[in-house]
Amino acid sequence: MANEKKMASTPRSPAARTPIASKPAVPMASVVPVGGVRGQQRAIIDAVLPSVDGGRFAAKCVAGEPFHVEAHCFAEGHDALRVMLRWQAEGAAGWTEQPMTLKWNDEWHARFTPPTPGRYAYSVSAWVDVFESWRHELVRRVDPEDIRIAARTGALEIRAHAQRASGTDRALLDRWASELEAGALDLTLDVDALKLRALDDALADVANRYPNRSHQSESAVLPLVADRLRARYSTWYELFPRSAGDVPGRHGTFADVERRLPYVQRMGFDVLYFPPIHPVGREQRKGKNNALVALADDVGSPWAIGAAEGGHTSILPALGTAAQFRSLVAKARAHGMEIALDIAFQCAPDHPWVKEHPAWFRWRPDGSVQYAENPPKKYQDIYPFNFESDDWQSLWRELKGVFDHWIGEGVQVFRVDNPHTKAFPFWEWCIAQIKREHPGVIFLAEAFTRPKVMHRLAKVGYSQSYTYFTWRNTKEELTDYFTELASRPGLDYFRPNVWPNTPDILHEALQRGDRATYMTRLLLAATLSASYGIYGPAYELLEHLPRNPGSEEYLDSEKYQLRHWDLKRADSLAPFIAHVNGIRRDNVALQANDSLRFLPIDNEQLIAYAKTSPDGRNVIVCVVNLDPFNAQQGWLQMDGEDFDVKRGDAFQMHDLLGGERFIWRGGRHFIRLDPHQLPAHVMRLRRASRSEHDFDYFE
Repeated sequence: MANEKKMASTPRSPAARTPIASKPAVPMASVVPVGGVRGQQRAIIDAVLPSVDGGRFAAKCVAGEPFHVEAHCFAEGHDALRVMLRWQAEGAAGWTEQPMTLKWNDEWHARFTPPTPGRYAYSVSAWVDVFESWRHELVRRVDPEDIRIAARTGALEIRAHAQRASGTDRALLDRWASELEAGALDLTLDVDALKLRALDDALADVANRYPNRSHQSESAVLPLVADRLRARYSTWYELFPRSAGDVPGRHGTFADVERRLPYVQRMGFDVLYFPPIHPVGREQRKGKNNALVALADDVGSPWAIGAAEGGHTSILPALGTAAQFRSLVAKARAHGMEIALDIAFQCAPDHPWVKEHPAWFRWRPDGSVQYAENPPKKYQDIYPFNFESDDWQSLWRELKGVFDHWIGEGVQVFRVDNPHTKAFPFWEWCIAQIKREHPGVIFLAEAFTRPKVMHRLAKVGYSQSYTYFTWRNTKEELTDYFTELASRPGLDYFRPNVWPNTPDILHEALQRGDRATYMTRLLLAATLSASYGIYGPAYELLEHLPRNPGSEEYLDSEKYQLRHWDLKRADSLAPFIAHVNGIRRDNVALQANDSLRFLPIDNEQLIAYAKTSPDGRNVIVCVVNLDPFNAQQGWLQMDGEDFDVKRGDAFQMHDLLGGERFIWRGGRHFIRLDPHQLPAHVMRLRRASRSEHDFDYFE
């Protein structure tokens, strides 16, 4: 009509907002809660992920990196929801809150970044959003009378929002409600203008600051532990300080280890791990090759802890003093490394605790203490603790005090020996207490045992866990196992640390001593897992002789005697290890496990997989020949589109291991690997630059 009035508005397009199909919500009458359920809480929070055993245990993340939360939220019908993520540091006065975004299939996503290592909590709130439901329903209205009625309905809702606001926001919302009420009653007003004013996005943003949350649903509060980066990405090197001497037969010292730091640093390791450095028991001491009778000059097993000189907070005098140990810790840090100590909660027969606290041990009818056994292995030189002791509380305090002592000496990383043979409640209490006091401490669980037991240790607080990698050698075994490790639920709390060898384990595949196998196993460890380690110098010097046929024990094992290592041997793998660790350091894709995906390749002796950085820019593709004797070839199925390469574009695969560069296009690519040269490709995908005139056409 010629005399129709116009209402001024500068709205954004409703289509630019997230579309929500709904009807205006009708206020429900108050109901009495039945069985603890409030009928007005219509929003359903079906799941919040990650959630470790329903929140019984904490999920894990890295401080300073985004932590992603997913919530499955919906309500009956088609009303719109608002979903919020809340989080706080343990002990904080209040919660930080942020909106979650609907992706698809009622799955809402948000992320927050814990700023520092420590314990956190997070939860989700959701409610039916009457205001946004009204707005979206109005978008679909075309009948003039329907639009006028909807405008009056909206005005009532906007006034309710205004009552929760204050200052200029309240005045703005009150004025908006009045305009809609007046416009709905003014039959001369153009209903299209009325509708446009009702859908004003800028005003809606103001109203959305003051929602009605009286009927919101809330999830359980879930725990989270934020660690420092080294808990997720670390590169370990194990050595026996007593074998670090430069003269055969001379007992090594902390000063000898200091002189070896540049060697370990050049290989690219950031954690230098020692077996126990405590006094070694003399009673029932083991001789060379685990002999039951020790000779006068036998040094015994460092895991037989305790003698007249002291126990778990003492240092074997032959290694040096506490001041020299602190010097070593500082020197290692200056070389970009941390010292990790082995904590083994067990005692030699002459450990002071055996006499001072007899209740902490199991006594046999003949008056002797039950020594440790793992049939057929017997450890006559080791007494385990009795965690069912009536004096368990003092035992717990004393054991925690061991960690406290070494933390005071500057140690922040601990490898714990056989934690699966100690009580789970102790670990849950001890680790939680220590990490509250020292959030940066890292615990590695050395537990080669049943899977559920290993996972429980991770749940109760261990930062990292040993794995079955040593015994996973075929393509099928590796694919299945690492797919499991990179998947939920374990991905949320179980961080693998994989080792090709340890002082206890010389796998039969390594007993041939062929160079290609040692290179292959190290490559697999270093690229499949963000954390890995080797026991050296045995590994880089290809130590491979077993004590007996069929045994995984080393001949002349360092566990029972001093060893002298020629680190300058021409056949040492040290340069190769340094190269691989440099690739890990320079490519963030290799520093996490969640992006791991295996790629099809038509040869059972070739295994292929890829990892991608969170921003998608760093893509590493590995192809490894599992046959140490023969060259193998096959066709790799890898489409560049899966890695953000435009269909039909060429892309470059830069082999960081061998240096070659290959130009690929399409989805099938020929691979040939000769283990006598290099047993693998570790390739970085480089996409074409925007300009063909760039100096390097590929980024």
